[in-house]
Amino acid sequence: MSDRTPAGQFFDAAIGLLQRVRDEEAEAIAAAGTLLADTVTAGGRLFAFGAGHSSLAAQDVVYRAGGLALMNLLAVPGAVGVDVVPATLGSALERVDGLATAVLDSSPVRSGDALVVISLSGRNALPVEMAMRARTLGVRVIGVTSVAYATGTTSRHASGTYLKDHCDIVLDSKIAIGDAELALDTVAAPFAPASTVVTAALLQAVLATTATTLAERGTEPPLLRSGNVDGGHEWNSRIFDQYADRIFYRR
Repeated sequence: MSDRTPAGQFFDAAIGLLQRVRDEEAEAIAAAGTLLADTVTAGGRLFAFGAGHSSLAAQDVVYRAGGLALMNLLAVPGAVGVDVVPATLGSALERVDGLATAVLDSSPVRSGDALVVISLSGRNALPVEMAMRARTLGVRVIGVTSVAYATGTTSRHASGTYLKDHCDIVLDSKIAIGDAELALDTVAAPFAPASTVVTAALLQAVLATTATTLAERGTEPPLLRSGNVDGGHEWNSRIFDQYADRIFYRR
């Protein structure tokens, strides 16, 4: 029996989106996971970037139990989640030309590394420029975005392009323009966004592929264990020491 409560409808919508990305993005997920495994094998470093709420999915793959220890957050001051006041400043920073270049040129990112750029709309200057600049530096770029925005909105980058146009691999989250899954006649605005759920799941699927690919090649995946289980801290200390030159969130 179908659950038609608002909660049930949201779960149904989220599950439907997860099933779509599982089935329709399987090839891209496999390619992205392999790209990250190739980067690790070659001695490269891994970075993830997202602005505003897109940063939540980036943070979800950095320094966490069961995750790759080598994934580093590439943070843009004022654009990480809603950590600034007023919160609207973060949205404004996403439209500033030159900011991504300044951040990248001041970061440890270098040729041979891989960068995951997350932007739901993919239309703002910050993620577009981030991907463009990274590729000029010799960095492989994986973009996580909703491709629908490129056909239903206008770009805010001077080139008129979107994040999807500057990536080695694109993962399409399938999120509809506006990022709201529910609507009621009695409510003026649509509500219940699902982009964080879907984007986080996409990235975890990619990293699961990366870990498995490394293991199949005979390389121990540099995974972290929970610090809340016995032996977790000791395990993580070994990983931190072994890969100290590729982990930047401890410095």
